[in-house]
Amino acid sequence: MLRTLQTAYSDTRAADLAWALGREPLPALAALDLQLAGATLQMRLLGASHQVLLEEERGSCSETVACMPGSSTPLPLGVAKRLGDWEYEFAARVETLSEGSFAGRAQELLALVADHPHGLAGTFPGSPHAFTAMLAQRTEGQVRWRTWHAYPQEGQLVVTRTRVGVRTAAPVL
Repeated sequence: MLRTLQTAYSDTRAADLAWALGREPLPALAALDLQLAGATLQMRLLGASHQVLLEEERGSCSETVACMPGSSTPLPLGVAKRLGDWEYEFAARVETLSEGSFAGRAQELLALVADHPHGLAGTFPGSPHAFTAMLAQRTEGQVRWRTWHAYPQEGQLVVTRTRVGVRTAAPVL
């Protein structure tokens, strides 16, 4: 699903993104609710990037990647945490692209996500290449999502990937 977001582009620098687990739902400009084999997943586009809310019988998880005033947790390269019965893994990277490469990559990603049944993308006014896109799936008992946050004025694309799955017991030797 592709939406044009009716708001000012508020997170205008990749370096301003922060990461948080466990935040309450923030106001969303667009959302997509998914049922993924026993899990309820809501992907939310914010004026300041994204939030994912995951609910399952074993618990819940809230991930926020956005410009959050007062946040002291910058966007990490990687996180691995135990959340009750779950293992949570997050990774992020920043790609810096030339203007031509950036435009092509933006078009490619928006085309990938726009028509995908588990995809949500939003473009911001002012630039066709200013967007946030999200794609989710459930495989082998794990829920996974990827996100892309585009900053055309910097030629930067912030790419994240998250995996949440049931914690496995250590083998008995």
